Amino acid sequence: MNEAGFIDALRALATSPAARGLEDDAAVIELGDETLVLTHDTMIEGVHTLAGQDPADIAWKLVAVNLSDLAAKGAKPVGVLISHMLGDDDHRFVTGLRDVLETYDVQLLGGDTVRGDGERVWGCTAIGRATHRPVPSRSGARPGDAVYLSGRIGYAMLGLEALRDDTDQDDSAYRRPVPQLALGQVLAPHASAMMDVSDGLLLDASRIARASGVTLSLDSGPLSNLAPQGRLDDAIRWGDDYVLLCTGPAGLDDQFEVTRIGEVRPQGDHAVVLDNQPPQGDLGYTH
Repeated sequence: MNEAGFIDALRALATSPAARGLEDDAAVIELGDETLVLTHDTMIEGVHTLAGQDPADIAWKLVAVNLSDLAAKGAKPVGVLISHMLGDDDHRFVTGLRDVLETYDVQLLGGDTVRGDGERVWGCTAIGRATHRPVPSRSGARPGDAVYLSGRIGYAMLGLEALRDDTDQDDSAYRRPVPQLALGQVLAPHASAMMDVSDGLLLDASRIARASGVTLSLDSGPLSNLAPQGRLDDAIRWGDDYVLLCTGPAGLDDQFEVTRIGEVRPQGDHAVVLDNQPPQGDLGYTH
């Protein structure tokens, strides 16, 4: 069973409205006048990190990618719970964890520690408070909406290459991604659908399209300006960018730091098209 098939099997169990049919980045729980947003991500050594990578950077990224999911819901972080597999240089993990929590004013609420053999595994659950209701989902895109992207793509890819090959190129986009929390909060009242780009722009665009029952039509022209020169084809598939992908009315790029990269069309034969053609090959990263 592949990842998509496994998630399909879980949908029969996820019957609470808070689960949003497992079609979203996070669970959304209504508690009286308060709306909580919860998300969880897991990282595995050698899969989501390089073997031997500084645990301080691993701790930063572990929290940051969860905060990015909160950003895609327009949520303000409340706190995190961390699971940590003990090993070498645990003090460096604590250092990186302190850095990211202080940077984004997030509280450590608890978690779990374990020890075991094999590759190390880390988990994080992030809890946020919605700043706008309804909380943006993946399923609200409608024909006629514009498609926007909130930053550059492909630079985490370059960062991995630099770290892996031990070059002097900037590797910070891979090691320490920046969750766009403030931008997510101001976009939330205007976005018809929103998520962060973690598994590749094409794949994540297709997820919005399928959840919304539409086709996302993307243009390579503006995307080329957001990707490393000569690497657009890689950049739109690679992932780890943690910028926001959203749909909404025309003109959001005049109000906010986003770039219009396409439009939403009625559902066609393909969930996503690039320059009016279906992309060839893998759309992004799947487990």
